[in-house]
Amino acid sequence: MALISYLTTVRLDAGARQHLSEDLKAAGITRPLLVTDRGIRAAGLLDQVLKEGGIDPSLPVFDETPANPTEEAAEKALEIYRAGTCDGVIALGGGSAMDLAKAVAVLATHEGPLASFVVVNGGMQKITAKTAPTLAIPTTAGTGSEVGRGAIISFKDGRKLGLLSPFLIPKRAICDPELTIGLPAMLTAATGMDAISHCIETFISPVDNPVAAAIAIDGLERAIVALPRAVSYPDDLHARREMMIAAMEGALAFQKGLGAVHSLSHPLGGYRDLKLHHGTLNAILLPPVLRFNESVSAETYPRLKRAVGLEAQSDFAVFMHRFAASLGIPMRLRDLHVPHEILSDVARLACLDHTHATNPRRATEADYLVMLEEAY
Repeated sequence: MALISYLTTVRLDAGARQHLSEDLKAAGITRPLLVTDRGIRAAGLLDQVLKEGGIDPSLPVFDETPANPTEEAAEKALEIYRAGTCDGVIALGGGSAMDLAKAVAVLATHEGPLASFVVVNGGMQKITAKTAPTLAIPTTAGTGSEVGRGAIISFKDGRKLGLLSPFLIPKRAICDPELTIGLPAMLTAATGMDAISHCIETFISPVDNPVAAAIAIDGLERAIVALPRAVSYPDDLHARREMMIAAMEGALAFQKGLGAVHSLSHPLGGYRDLKLHHGTLNAILLPPVLRFNESVSAETYPRLKRAVGLEAQSDFAVFMHRFAASLGIPMRLRDLHVPHEILSDVARLACLDHTHATNPRRATEADYLVMLEEAY
């Protein structure tokens, strides 16, 4: 079993869930709130993890995590946290459950509405070491939120914004690939493309962090091989483990920042009535963003091409479009029933997203609109 300490401590292996009790103790959590969703509960994963991890099954549970975590859900979970006199949070699920758990951890220990802690509102400095400890158990291989310092929340005013702080990184992460076996092919593909987009965007970010860049490339090399196999052979434990590593590495590289793919996917995900999946959006938006950034990425694109087995003269954006399409992902925004009339507003909001600043090429509102039109 790999025991990894980089930003946080990660248990990585099949059966890692059996160490839950030990990891709660290490994180200093004695009375956790468990944040998950109804699908996880209905699938029996909640009961399985609690039983095999040696945890009291009567602990407080919030299982109403929406597909895109919301401010309202965070406030509702906070009520259960306080009523249960909890001192920490366990997140069991995908990125939504983990991000929601982080929001609860902030609200439980800091004064003020959740919006006051958003990074674009200067909230990063307001999140302190008082933040309640969290422990993350991912059941998908995509966001890497189990080792990430951020949380993306949909607010009541319709904006989808990020909390960002080193104090949001879970104290412990249990990465057990057995918990991802049986994940439907489409969800495997979409979450996997989320991980790939993280690896690519962090690698080409202009922020100088050689360690994070090396981690990002390793994640891409693993995912480009493992994701098609995980989609086609859902019980392939090796492929599932490789994708869990790739997702984790994509998030470990967040120290370099993301870029225009996320600047666009965040506001698109804020349209709650559309119920758009973040990973699917990233897959669709990645090719036009890669084309936009190519003129300033002479040093990074050759390394990306080698990582996926491409010749130097090959078109990386075309390759990524074909790769995602081969997994069964719809590759046009119109295929997701995104109304064309919202594109201009999305382009405007993209300029306000916290990931806008670390795209390698400065994008204007007009540039974002061109990318959206290309993806439409």
